[in-house]
Amino acid sequence: MSVLIRNKSRALESLTMTPLIDVVFNLLIFFLIASKFAEEERQLPVKLPNASEAQPLVSKPRELFINIDQNGRFYVGGKTLTLAQLEKMLLEAWSANPSRTTVIIRADERCRLQPVVAAINACKKANISDYRLATRKTGPPAEAASSPPSP
Repeated sequence: MSVLIRNKSRALESLTMTPLIDVVFNLLIFFLIASKFAEEERQLPVKLPNASEAQPLVSKPRELFINIDQNGRFYVGGKTLTLAQLEKMLLEAWSANPSRTTVIIRADERCRLQPVVAAINACKKANISDYRLATRKTGPPAEAASSPPSP
């Protein structure tokens, strides 16, 4: 497929669109696959606890997700990790990107508190201070909505 351009320039006479279309299709496929992998982190079926002040993420930042199931097992990137492996992986993530590493801890509401505390402690051991606990947004508590603030 060629574009017919009436000009005296020989360079534009043989301009073909096929390589350009190939590049556009390759970019399209790349971004479709990349977006699928980014969503995979949030696919683990974890029942998040409720919090009245929780806010949804407005964008998809580059964050490291630690998923904790109801039995207290750690999952990062779809792989099950021990606590020692988690600590090593967090240290590697911090050393690759110091001061800009963010960790989101997604713990099942039915899990015990100890695995969550262990994940927070692993973040602190790796010098990661930007860690967050993921929750679901619920309505305000019945007491807080009906009673005026106390002085």
